[in-house]
Amino acid sequence: MSTVVTNIRLDKELKASATELFDDLGLSLSQAITVFLKQSLLHHGLPFAVTRPPSKELLEAIKEGENLARDPNAKTYASPKELWDDLGL
Repeated sequence: MSTVVTNIRLDKELKASATELFDDLGLSLSQAITVFLKQSLLHHGLPFAVTRPPSKELLEAIKEGENLARDPNAKTYASPKELWDDLGL
């Protein structure tokens, strides 16, 4: 297998932290990047989900919903029609 030299630019602290992590795992940074690239090819894309963290508003809405679900005094409806009637729709 022939190899090529590839230059990449990394944040200095990111490289140091990643190098320390991969050293603990018995890998060089080059080996870790090779694993990442091979897994990317196997998955036909990134080998992990890339998502945006939930917004503050979403987290607050989830918490509100969880609190309502636990509240024995929260109003409930037996059907969507009952809810719509209550809302005057």
